[in-house]
Amino acid sequence: MARSGPTFDPDGLTAAQRDGEACVVCHKKWPRPRAHVGRLPDDSRVFACDDCVPALRIIPQPVRRRTTARRQTRRSESLTRA
Repeated sequence: MARSGPTFDPDGLTAAQRDGEACVVCHKKWPRPRAHVGRLPDDSRVFACDDCVPALRIIPQPVRRRTTARRQTRRSESLTRA
């Protein structure tokens, strides 16, 4: 299964942060953090409050698209017809 976001070290987190009940950045418990920002090594989800999400600077990685032989053939045919 693909992981989403970075993996956090649980040793530096409190029990509330590891359980998803507190922000992984500022420890705030209320309102409960709802932005999923990563995972622990055991695949538990880690959350941050809306104010702290920009501080993490999690930049999504671009998704590479595969080019199949069929698409390459069609493209070369269209270039030769013009």
